[in-house]
Amino acid sequence: MNQRKDHLDTLAVGLLVGCCFLWGLNQVAVKLAIPEVPALVQAAVRSIAAALLVLLWSRSRGIPLFERDGSLPGGLAAGLLFAAEFACIFIGLQYTSASRMVVFIYLSPFVVALGMPFIAHGERLSALQIGGLVGAFAGVAWAFAGGFSEPVVGPQQLLGDALGVLGALLWGATTLTIRGTRLNVASAEKTLFYQLAVSGVALAAAAFVSGERWPIDLSPTAWSSLLFQAVIVSFASYLIWFWLIRHYPATRLASFSLLTPVFGLLLGALLLGEPITLRLVVALVAVAAGIYIVNRRPKVVASGADPGDQ
Repeated sequence: MNQRKDHLDTLAVGLLVGCCFLWGLNQVAVKLAIPEVPALVQAAVRSIAAALLVLLWSRSRGIPLFERDGSLPGGLAAGLLFAAEFACIFIGLQYTSASRMVVFIYLSPFVVALGMPFIAHGERLSALQIGGLVGAFAGVAWAFAGGFSEPVVGPQQLLGDALGVLGALLWGATTLTIRGTRLNVASAEKTLFYQLAVSGVALAAAAFVSGERWPIDLSPTAWSSLLFQAVIVSFASYLIWFWLIRHYPATRLASFSLLTPVFGLLLGALLLGEPITLRLVVALVAVAAGIYIVNRRPKVVASGADPGDQ
């Protein structure tokens, strides 16, 4: 399928649900490995390993990755944004819980919703949609305020939460970069390779400068976490995600991805025994409501119901 679609069909919805489950579980995997594998080292390892997998995959399928097509500037920008995003997430997970991190990261759909009108014409927000954004940010702000007075994870929880918000801004900026540059017509494999290769080098350099050491002996749990992050998340699920960005509306994709915090909250509580506070639940509900309102576009309902609205 090479054409762009203006709605999310059954295939897109099914792929998104699977990706969101994996991304929710990824926060738990990162948290489990951090005691043995430092944050920046962990992020670098998974990016480099996944980049090699994309290279092997592309060669086996005859997909060119190094031909000149004008995508280099966008690819470098997206790769650096990608590296900064995951540096924020991995470092932030040292100070806040996986459950809290996954909620703050998924402010990124708002960045996409606000930025897409400048890239794709006809996606301007209505007054109702702006109201949805304000309501969602109010809910998140209420949850964020809890870090000042009643931290439930540790004394530096607020720092971890702030890095999660910054990671969300960077993720949204990455999506907008892909849609607004020549990466928009590049293959999903090439788009992903740019981000993994550039971020792998950048994160490895940051780990070296910060003095983080590469671990020698790892437990089975840490190895399992790294393999899951590199093969399942960074290679397979991101390849699907960039394929979806190329063929479906970015705003709808970004907003639909809000399923991830739901999975993240449940998995963080189930596997790590992390607390689910009232503030966190209210923030999640508020963000979900805001995304739903932003995604309601009455003027585009001509050809039937959109699976993404159900």
